[in-house]
Amino acid sequence: MARYMETLTVERGGFRIKVPESWWEFDVRPESRDDSIRRMVGERVRQRPELEQYRDAYVDFLRKAAADAWKSGAMYCGCMAESFGGDTPITGSVTVSLVGGRNERGEPLSNDPAVIASQLAVKEAKREGDSWRKVTTVDIPGVGPAARTYGIEDIAVPGDALNRTIRAVLMQTYIPVPGQEGKVALVAGSSQVLDLADSFFDIFDAITSTFRFTG
Repeated sequence: MARYMETLTVERGGFRIKVPESWWEFDVRPESRDDSIRRMVGERVRQRPELEQYRDAYVDFLRKAAADAWKSGAMYCGCMAESFGGDTPITGSVTVSLVGGRNERGEPLSNDPAVIASQLAVKEAKREGDSWRKVTTVDIPGVGPAARTYGIEDIAVPGDALNRTIRAVLMQTYIPVPGQEGKVALVAGSSQVLDLADSFFDIFDAITSTFRFTG
């Protein structure tokens, strides 16, 4: 997969990040997401008229997905879907969320990267084809150290009554928010194209390295 050249800078409340120019945003903001989703679905239906009968189902599904993402702290979601000559498009996404947590005494959890890394579980693949996860710390230029996990993971499908999972390439970087005890900016990159895991790790790392706090 070719490395991207042109980038687009995205700014939200308190941060900015650069993504490949060919990526598109899945709008999760309450004030604009409904219109954005209607336009996005409408454009796809115009390209493929046979999908017209599913228009309402797509809109309802995407509205729920956007609302759930916003509720969980997501501030931005960038997506890619590109064809490189094969039958199946190459897809991936990067989400930025502002999250925090408290212990049983109501005290903010530490956002120190070393502490976070020590609390994240490593998972070894017992045989070929198993899921796995590595834990490390990285230095974000202009920001500082951050905890990170990356691997091939089984992700629970939100709200699924059968507790099904989706296997995906996943990288999550926990960046401490300055001056906000217990808060981190979580930059998560994922793709279901497992054969290109190493390439996606490179892409997600490159995108995350452009993260900066603003204001």
